[in-house]
Formats: sequence, structure tokens, C-alpha cells
Amino acid sequence: MHRRVVQLIVAAAFAIACQRADQSAWLGAPKHIAPGVDFYQVTDPTLVDPQGPIAVYLLRLDLDRVQIESGLSNDEVMMAERVDGIAERHSAIAAINAGFFNVKNGEPAGLLKVAGELVSDTGLTRGVVAIHSEPGARQQLYFDQASARVQAQFAANKKTFTVPIDGVDTTRERGKLMLYTPAYHADTDTAPNGTEWVLSGKPLKVVAMRIDTGKTPIPRDGVVLSYGGLDLPPNLDWLLPDVEVTLTTTWKILNGTPDARFESAREIVNGAGLLVRAGSLMSGWQAAENLVPATFTDVRHPRTLMGVDRGGALWLAAIDGRQPDHSVGMTFAELQGLCKRLDLQNALNLDGGGSTTMVVGSEIVNKPSDATGPRPVSDAILVKAKPGAGQK
Repeated sequence: MHRRVVQLIVAAAFAIACQRADQSAWLGAPKHIAPGVDFYQVTDPTLVDPQGPIAVYLLRLDLDRVQIESGLSNDEVMMAERVDGIAERHSAIAAINAGFFNVKNGEPAGLLKVAGELVSDTGLTRGVVAIHSEPGARQQLYFDQASARVQAQFAANKKTFTVPIDGVDTTRERGKLMLYTPAYHADTDTAPNGTEWVLSGKPLKVVAMRIDTGKTPIPRDGVVLSYGGLDLPPNLDWLLPDVEVTLTTTWKILNGTPDARFESAREIVNGAGLLVRAGSLMSGWQAAENLVPATFTDVRHPRTLMGVDRGGALWLAAIDGRQPDHSVGMTFAELQGLCKRLDLQNALNLDGGGSTTMVVGSEIVNKPSDATGPRPVSDAILVKAKPGAGQK
């Protein structure tokens, strides 16, 4: 029995060594950027089928030495900014573009949580990763498919009212109730044709009510509720000064990650297409995430990817595309092939297309596909040195 165990251990070690050797053969030697940060550039045409020119840029991150965090464009939700600008302002070692966004105004278009604050919600279930960061501990990443909606609850006239919020930190629409957090902007940037309630304190309490004014300043210790239109729904008639308000988030998570993981996450990054979860390749993206094969999953595009391998290393990838003489891009099937080569146990497709941008130091290392150059985005994933890691 003992001999059999030894044989199994030797066989497993040999298999791991072969896998690492195979990986090194196509990856090549890395460029060491900083402790815990290795950079690879790959042009192996067998990464796509049928074969063609391909340019893949990879960062391998040791989460014992570095950590990641979300960086907002211009440090607020409004407007967009290039990834290199976001990285420079945060003194990041490296960065890539992250979540999907509205190219017209730069607002995030999926779930986004930054520094513990939900700054974008959605009713559309999409691939996401929740990032847990505890002081001194290794970051934990939870990959799933999820959506979230926020609601406000308050008591008045001996009744309890629950009011759904139609959007967090996004442009107000007529007949809709929006929530604005301090991450949005200095004020709500709204027109003077609605009602806005300023909430602050712990617990949150209505401290001011502004009618047909717009552009309400957002308190640093609170939020603003904003309704577009002149006539309030009956429930909101009872939302008056001094009324306490509780904000709650309802999560819809498809693959079993507990709600608490998302509720307590420091960051949540959104994507479109959960590629690998718990070692299994995913499929059925049209049903689960409303992704259209003919225009998105089965077509080659520039792509941005994040994933965690069997050994716990985090990989960030930028794949150029839409440039036939340089790089053709990847389909989801080809992305999953890349995930298999990297032995990723969890992986998420992030925003791609013209947004795909990787920054190392102060340099954009890939070749973004837009004719006008690197595209401004809503948020980025920043790589930073882990406090105290230099002592290891």
C-alpha cells in the first residue's frame, strides 16, 4: 500500500512538471516587472483555429506579493478615462480595462463595487468576480454569474414602505427613482424637473428635500435619492425630512456562491461570459447571460480576461484583435483554449473590443483596435504591491 502511494505521488509530480514544461514552451520566458508580477507576450498561431496572427499579453500575479483593486475613471463614476491615466493616478504596477460601460457617458453597465461601495447595479445576470481583501491576508476571488437590485425601506404613517430603486449612480430617467453615492460625482448632475432627498448619518435619515432644483450635492457620509418627474408615486409622498431609510441589496446568483460573499466583497468587477468555474468549462451564455453567439461569443474580437490557475496565481490577459496583419482576436471557444493552456480553474471574460488595454508601468503594451487609439473606459483593474510583501 505504501509503495502504491509513493508511485501515485511520483506520477502526480511528473504530470505537474510536464504541464509546467509544456506551459513554458509556448509562453516563453517572462519579463519580471516587480516582485510577484511577470509579463509574457505570446504570438503562437495555434491559439486560434483556424490559425492566424495572434497577439496575447499576459500578467501572472502572485497574490502573496501583490493585490488588485478597482480604479474608477477620474476617481468617480461620471465620464471615462484611459487605462494608463487611471493606473498613473493610483501608482499601479500594471493595469487592464475591466467592466462594461456606456460609451456615451462612461457610466458602468453592470455590477461594480469599489472600496466596499456598490456604485452600479443591474437586473441582467452576467459573469462577475467578487474580490475579498482582508488586511494582511491573501485576496480571495469568487467567480459566478450574478445580478443585483437595491431597494429603499422606510416607515411613516404607521406603515412600512418598500420602494425599488431603478438604478445606482446612473443618469436619471423620467418616472424612475435613482440612488446616487459619493462615488458618482460631487452632485447628482440632474435637471431641475424632479425631487431629490439628501440622506446622511447612521442610520441614514432624510436631512433635506429638494424639489425642481437638480444637481443636488451628494454628502460624503450619505447618498441622494432622486426621482425624475413632477408627480411623485404615492409611496414616495411619505418620504419626508427626519424619516430613517434602510437600503438593502437583493442578489441573484446562479452558481451557488453565497450572497454574503458579494455583500461583504470589497470589489466586484463585471464581465460578460463566465468561461471557467471550479475547473469546469462553462457554456449556455445566451440563456444565462443573454450573450448572442452570432455577434459576440462565436466571433473573434479583442478580448480582456482574468482568471486564477490551479496553483492560485491570478492571470490578466489582453488579446488584440480586428487587425488581420497583427492579431485576429478570439472567440469564446478560443478563449477557453487559452484558459486550458494556463490551467485556469476560474476565468471571466471582461470588456473587450476597443476597450482592451493592458498597461505595464506607464506603457500601454498591447495594440488597442480603435483607429483613434486607446479607448477611455469606466474602470480598470489595478495591480499594486501588497503592504509588507517586500519583507517576504
